[in-house]
Amino acid sequence: MKLSKRALSINPSSTLAIDAKAKKMKAEGVDIIGFGAGEPDFDTPKHIKEAAVEAIKEGFTKYTPASGMIELKQAVCEKFKKDNGLSYSPENIVISNGAKHSLVNTFQAICNPRDEVIIPTPCWVSYPEMVKLANGKPVLLKSTEEEGFKPTIEEFLSAVTDKTKAIVINSPGNPTGMIYTEEELRAIAKLAVERKIYIISDEIYEKLIYDGFKHISIASFDDKIKELTILINGVSKSYAMTGWRIGYTASNEKIAKIMANMQSHATSNPNSIAQKAALAALNGADDIIDTMVTEFIKRRDYMVFRINSIKGISCIKPNGAFYVMMNISKLIGKKIEGIEIKGSDVFADVLLENANVALVPGSGFGSDIHVRLSYATSFENITEGLNRIEKLLETVI
Repeated sequence: MKLSKRALSINPSSTLAIDAKAKKMKAEGVDIIGFGAGEPDFDTPKHIKEAAVEAIKEGFTKYTPASGMIELKQAVCEKFKKDNGLSYSPENIVISNGAKHSLVNTFQAICNPRDEVIIPTPCWVSYPEMVKLANGKPVLLKSTEEEGFKPTIEEFLSAVTDKTKAIVINSPGNPTGMIYTEEELRAIAKLAVERKIYIISDEIYEKLIYDGFKHISIASFDDKIKELTILINGVSKSYAMTGWRIGYTASNEKIAKIMANMQSHATSNPNSIAQKAALAALNGADDIIDTMVTEFIKRRDYMVFRINSIKGISCIKPNGAFYVMMNISKLIGKKIEGIEIKGSDVFADVLLENANVALVPGSGFGSDIHVRLSYATSFENITEGLNRIEKLLETVI
């Protein structure tokens, strides 16, 4: 029997694959330092967990509306008004099973066969695969370290064709931690309005910003760009709630209705208990965000310093999220433990097998001369992991 060609064309997530291999080795007793996972290593705040427990005790365990409960939608609207200066009504909001599900809904809602979606790279591994699942065509727009991992507006213009349906913006970005400035976003907004191109703005890391940078939502400039923008966000990163799986979108009412209809057939409502927890998160104090930001800055600064002090590798300082893209271009063609480093996949495998350090190859992000390290792990793990990397690289020939 023949299987779906579309499904067979989808590549597995390299971030989850390396994490799974590292966890398997750890379960077998190997002392693994993991830099792979994209989740805060902080516990979900107590008041959020208590809200979930209370929901269970009260019997809030039945179906909610497929696109999410009205109280949570209202809280999301308040969040957009307070944080981003944006006015939405509950009819514009769809609550989903994590921001990843929100993105899948988005591409399914707007893409027709062969529609092109411009995705700046290095990018999160799932964007291109999600576009392909929606019968669209991902157009990968490469950017370099010299550009701060952000294409210029001229490069965006060069990628636009008469088939371009959308541009993906992820700021702060995964895997680079880069942030688009207001000037850069205004130029992209102007292009989108002139060419009638949707903007898919993934803002899941918006609270994790450093060095005096400010998050700006592209939808906040005026009504024209707001109408074309689909905002993606959630509680996973900001409130250490990755496993709770609550994400949300804000878009024009027509797109929101399409996504709600699709979700009603695909998954029905997001977990009712997790929705109550997300409501508590959005309505509660942001103490955990301040705590995470302070700790992440400390970890980031140390990681960047150490990487740039080790021969053969380097990185630029990210201004948001909790990732560093480490440049391994000087190691390409060299041998470590007798194995020639042909690219990021080989390097990551050699590191895992010989130094018991897990990180994510950059090939899945669109750059084979980089690997991604997450500093969403303890300072002790970061120190030990970088010590192991430094020791292994002493064997490079």
